[in-house]
Amino acid sequence: MEHTYRVIDEALNALHAEVAAMGELAVAQLSGAVDAFLRHDRDAAARIASGDPRLDEMDAGIERRAVRFIALHQPMADDLRAPIAAMKTAMNLERCGDLAKNIAKRTPQLSGAPDAEIARGVGELGALVARRLGEVVAAYKASDADAAKDVWEKDTEIDELHEKVFRQILEEMSGHPSLIEASTHLLFITKNLERIGDHATNIAELVCYEATGGELSDRPKAS
Repeated sequence: MEHTYRVIDEALNALHAEVAAMGELAVAQLSGAVDAFLRHDRDAAARIASGDPRLDEMDAGIERRAVRFIALHQPMADDLRAPIAAMKTAMNLERCGDLAKNIAKRTPQLSGAPDAEIARGVGELGALVARRLGEVVAAYKASDADAAKDVWEKDTEIDELHEKVFRQILEEMSGHPSLIEASTHLLFITKNLERIGDHATNIAELVCYEATGGELSDRPKAS
């Protein structure tokens, strides 16, 4: 029996480590996409976009590992929550990678660096989202439900900043019709950042579920 427990623990630890590594890569992809946008670095943006398949591969591998664990060990209660949370966390991280790739792909489509104030706003939003994603990945690595809940409760900060930057871009677009195409790309970039923030809160909910068996509900809304 002790041998069985050890095998289960080793399998869960390996699965946990693989999800944590995927999370670190997703954070790096997002930070790189935001940095490439701010510097209008087309080569860096292309490198970020080309790195997305690695996240897809990791997501598929984690799903296979989790399904195999469930099939072999038929876990109950606590041991069942771990592979379920791992699969769902990996799925959210894969979506974060897709959204980071979309941000990177739009950077070369901008004819030049955007208005300084708007670029500053998008950069601030990007930094905040990357910080929250990094925090929730750290919470997953540590199985820290309190830290995850803190990220979940701060989701309104991302929503409020997104709305502010979104309005700035719309005002710029309405005042300068020649900037409509560039502004449209900027609107998509800010929306992608806001959606990554949503995935970070999804992961926070999964961390709490895995650690405690409970669920967070009634996500805070922006005022």
